[in-house]
Amino acid sequence: MQDAPFATAASIDYPIIDADAHVYEPPGLWQERVPSALRARAPKVTRTATGDVWTFNDGERERLVGLMAAAGASYLGFRPSGLTYDDIRPGNYDVRARLADMDADGIAVQLLYPSVCEEGARMFGDDRALQLACVRAYNEWVRDFCRTAPARLFAHAVIPATGTDDAVAELEWALREGFPGVLISLFPSGSADPSGADEPFWARAEEARVPVALHIGSFHADGPVKKRRFDPLAVLPRAAVSKSGANTVPLVARMIFAGMFERFPKLATLLVEANIGWIPAMLEQTDDMFLRYRWFTETSAALPTMPSRTFHRNVWATFMIDTVGIELRHRLNVDHLLWSTDYPHTGTDWPNSRVTIERVFRGVPQSEVKKMLHDNVKALYRLDDVPSRLEA
Repeated sequence: MQDAPFATAASIDYPIIDADAHVYEPPGLWQERVPSALRARAPKVTRTATGDVWTFNDGERERLVGLMAAAGASYLGFRPSGLTYDDIRPGNYDVRARLADMDADGIAVQLLYPSVCEEGARMFGDDRALQLACVRAYNEWVRDFCRTAPARLFAHAVIPATGTDDAVAELEWALREGFPGVLISLFPSGSADPSGADEPFWARAEEARVPVALHIGSFHADGPVKKRRFDPLAVLPRAAVSKSGANTVPLVARMIFAGMFERFPKLATLLVEANIGWIPAMLEQTDDMFLRYRWFTETSAALPTMPSRTFHRNVWATFMIDTVGIELRHRLNVDHLLWSTDYPHTGTDWPNSRVTIERVFRGVPQSEVKKMLHDNVKALYRLDDVPSRLEA
């Protein structure tokens, strides 16, 4: 490939792989799949005068149908509530419609995450039997969803937050079922902080070469927000800081300084939807603090590698619109950067993703653009059957 500056999406002659898209789970998923003894507390959709509402564990938590099903809406049409499943694109939950939407957007392959349970397995409640049943119901459904188009759709299995043994068991099941990646919302032990109890999970994930994804909106020590209400003055700052790494920085720092990547140097972790422009500044400060503080904190022996080098070796990251991150890409590991659409959430520009690609990557060498749109995600997930060139 000539390494001329990228200018137009018309020059792309390889399949674009979307590293972070979502399904919006169908309304009957858990009521149809969870054992009958648990079904009363399993997630369900209630139609109200103000739209469809997901309720969890006898109403302990609620989620409104709205911003997570925004594909095709203009910014003027975004609504946090008031929508029903009749109002949203079938591509949210129907596989044939999804493939048609991908074709309309010029996307060949998607790596999929949940929506209703995006914040983690504790959405389902802290009762172990209920949580495990709901996790497995989702994982079986999304497995079947992807098997309808096995060359184009690949999902992350949700890992429960009920302890390391359960986490390892679900990981083993996911590996047998062919999932290329898994999603955690707390550390494997069920804590918001890493510990030695997590190590059987890390060891198995490293051995299996399966990426472990951490999506924004998860890792709540007290569990996901119970009944979110949309305060206009709160939505914007919360969204802005989460999409610029503010919630991810402390999580990454804890992982590095806990020494988990020293013990598992081939473990691949993926930061999803936090973008990338913040990473160089974080790594500069992390390295500086490490050099200054490693002696009195007694971490010098446990952490022989500079934090930035550990990050570049073990951590991948997705981004959407992040021209700052692209400008700073050479202070990152360009081989670990993955572009994404966020379909069907509000981050998506469907069906105009190619226009977004032109804006984000204009002037970047075409070889580097290909890495971020195709090569890197293909290598991370070992998607060897995805072709390297578009068919004529």
